[in-house]
Amino acid sequence: MKNFVYYGELYSIYGFLLTDKQKEIFSLYYEENLSLSEIAEYKKVSKSYVGKLISDVEKKLNYYEDNLHHYELLEKTAKKNINFH
Repeated sequence: MKNFVYYGELYSIYGFLLTDKQKEIFSLYYEENLSLSEIAEYKKVSKSYVGKLISDVEKKLNYYEDNLHHYELLEKTAKKNINFH
């Protein structure tokens, strides 16, 4: 569950950097909570293709965060705001 929240957050930050196909499949998996099999059937592609695409997107999102640190900065800011009040 933690991965779903984390990747959902990264997607909201870096999603605009992904292709339309990557966004669609990622959204079906992480936001619509469809299984790999359900997505494969819906998109008329193989389950392994869906799994690879999701894995590739996760790697891209991790790469963007490792280099740009926007999520990290948002987390630090949120913690400071909580401690401030």
